[in-house]
Amino acid sequence: MDRGTVGSAQSGRLLVEVREEGASAVVTPAGELDHHTADLLREPIEECLDRGFARLVVDCSQLEFCDSTGLNVLLGARLKAEAAGGGVHLAGMLPVVSRVFEITGAEAVFTLHDTLEEALREPGPDGSEVGEPEADPGD
Repeated sequence: MDRGTVGSAQSGRLLVEVREEGASAVVTPAGELDHHTADLLREPIEECLDRGFARLVVDCSQLEFCDSTGLNVLLGARLKAEAAGGGVHLAGMLPVVSRVFEITGAEAVFTLHDTLEEALREPGPDGSEVGEPEADPGD
C-alpha cells in the first residue's frame, strides 16, 4: 500500500494534502473551502485525474467550512472522474459541511462514507478491494 504524499498546497485558511492509497488518490482538505481557496483544491484534484486516478477519496474530516464554490469544485471533479470510469467518494464530513450537501441535494450524487477507512475498503467495480492493486489476470 503506497502512502506517499503526492503533494500539498496551502493558504492561510486551507491546506490540501494528496497521497496515493492503492488505486485511489486520497485528497485531504483542512480548513475552509470557499471562493478564495477553491483553486487550492481544484488544482490537485485535476492533477490526480490527469495522472490517471479515476477514483478520488476526499477525506473531509478536517474540512471546517464549504460554500457553493467549494461544492462546485467537488461536483466538477465528480463529473470528470465518472467520465474516466471512476468516482468521487466523500468521507468523514463534519455536520456543518454535511449540511451544505443536504440543503443543496448534492449528497444524492456522491458516495458518502462515515470514515476514510470505510471509503478505502469499498469494493471496486470488479469486486476487488479498491485500496489494493488489481490482480494480474495472468497469475
